[in-house]
Amino acid sequence: MTITLEDLRPAEGSTHKIKRVGRGRSSGRGKTSCRGHNGEGQRSGNSSKRGFEGGQMPGYRQLPKLKGFQVINKLNYAEINVGRIAQLGMKEICLECLKEAGKAHPSTVGLRVLGNGEITEAVTVKASYVTPSAKEKIEKAGGKVELV
Repeated sequence: MTITLEDLRPAEGSTHKIKRVGRGRSSGRGKTSCRGHNGEGQRSGNSSKRGFEGGQMPGYRQLPKLKGFQVINKLNYAEINVGRIAQLGMKEICLECLKEAGKAHPSTVGLRVLGNGEITEAVTVKASYVTPSAKEKIEKAGGKVELV
């Protein structure tokens, strides 16, 4: 069977009858022509501004202004203090080790070691950044610091 141009029809439900307004009361859309009674919406030439809510304070004006700007490609770093390293009881501290132990969020891209607290045992630390005080405390305890 071949299909010709006469056989083509629009898909069922894809076409609708045109709403003919202002053609008398018996048309089903008479009198106010689907515009309601009085008010700005019934008048010709009505086109309300974007965000206009009929005189009510618009939503975008109710919210406070944002200060500054947001960094789109922000890099998240896991931060750990020297005192916390001692509590973990691990011989090697790296980002992957902390992620496996559930101590760092999966989206973090680097590890920063901060110098708050004390450490007594030797630990190998592999981090993106180590503060000078943290490096001094780790090496004083007999550990090693490697920047990755």
